[in-house]
Amino acid sequence: MRPSYGDSPTTPGRSRNMQAIRRTNTKPEVELRSALHRGGYRFRKDLSIQTSSRRVRPDIVFTARKVAVFVDGCFWHCCPVHGRQPTVNTGYWSPKLQRNVERDRLADSALQHDGWKVIRIWEHEQLEAAICKVVAALDRSRPN
Repeated sequence: MRPSYGDSPTTPGRSRNMQAIRRTNTKPEVELRSALHRGGYRFRKDLSIQTSSRRVRPDIVFTARKVAVFVDGCFWHCCPVHGRQPTVNTGYWSPKLQRNVERDRLADSALQHDGWKVIRIWEHEQLEAAICKVVAALDRSRPN
């Protein structure tokens, strides 16, 4: 059962808009995947991982090296640089966004507990910087 966030989205139009927002294949995610693939890296996308405590769906997964990559939207995951608190219908939005952040921390913790390296990339990060983060994590998790 999904948690209740109190109020509902403001209007039926807003509800339709919310339903149209992509969970996967966002522009920053696709750009990162394409660049990694061009660089010779092979991965799984949107793979469901059952950890010892919960199911998690990273955007990009390197299964052999146990590296999970999430590409987080600034609004949806409360980016400290670009995230902003909604000014309309705060009874709905504030708890919803806070729950997203809590779920992110639980996912990170569950993956790390099971030996995974977790990389979180903000949508505003430059592509080259994001690639460097992922490649560095892959290099650190290289099997001996």
